[in-house]
Amino acid sequence: MTKLPLPRLTATSASASTVLALSLLLTACSQSTDAGKDDGKPASALTHIHGLGLLDETLYVATHEGIYSPGESGAPVPVGERRDDFMGFTVAADGTFLASGHPAPGTGGPADLGLVASEDAGRTWELRSLGGEVDFHALDTAAGGPVYGYDSANGRLRVTRDQVVWEDRARLRALDIAVSPTDPDTVLATTGTGVARSTDGGRTFAPGEGQVLSYVSWGAADALYGVAPDGGLFRSGDGGDAWTRVGAVPGGGPQALTAVGSRRLLVATGDGVYESEDAGRTFERRMAVAAGEDGH
Repeated sequence: MTKLPLPRLTATSASASTVLALSLLLTACSQSTDAGKDDGKPASALTHIHGLGLLDETLYVATHEGIYSPGESGAPVPVGERRDDFMGFTVAADGTFLASGHPAPGTGGPADLGLVASEDAGRTWELRSLGGEVDFHALDTAAGGPVYGYDSANGRLRVTRDQVVWEDRARLRALDIAVSPTDPDTVLATTGTGVARSTDGGRTFAPGEGQVLSYVSWGAADALYGVAPDGGLFRSGDGGDAWTRVGAVPGGGPQALTAVGSRRLLVATGDGVYESEDAGRTFERRMAVAAGEDGH
């Protein structure tokens, strides 16, 4: 079937999928989940998981109550002393943690963290920019490229090259973003009508189409992964033009997804954080979690 050229969504035009995208966000963040496998690991209550990262083979989990890593039993162990609500989280190529969100209750300061960074694996954090101005719900970067942040409150993609000065790019309603590991100008965004694509650094996006996904992560040029609201796991070898279902993630509705290379995946669902080393065919639970009462 011949594909017709898609109309483009400019940085100043309204997205036709706003209502559907907001519905997708609410579904992904508050959906009840089924119990995963019983592997004997104790579960600890965490309100919600927002991001996943791997550094020196240690798993880091960004949550509503700070950063955690799994202990020997698989239960969450807090990292550092900050218990902020880290909504956006990513580990840059040089090992720097980048995050955004809201400060922990009672700690004072502005309601929005802006962009904060940690160079000691989450033990301490420093403000880089936009403190009190922005709460990024999604962050991503390609090696040697800019940092992209999705400002959900304003429905706008923003970009920085020095983590201090930001440029406003397209307006759109999205839940997650992913940047190509080989082309920092190619950005994908998950919307209520499918995955939207930009090839000009997020200045414009083609409307979302095709497979509806909650989260996407680009592990390698030919290994783009996405997880649907119902937990279905998909892979694309052509940058998102075509998707193949490769299985389902354990534990119900997804909360976060990170691809590490072409075959290694980290995914958070309602009862824990799981890892796959065979491109999503099988999973092992790395951290056991009992979902809290607050869905997001």
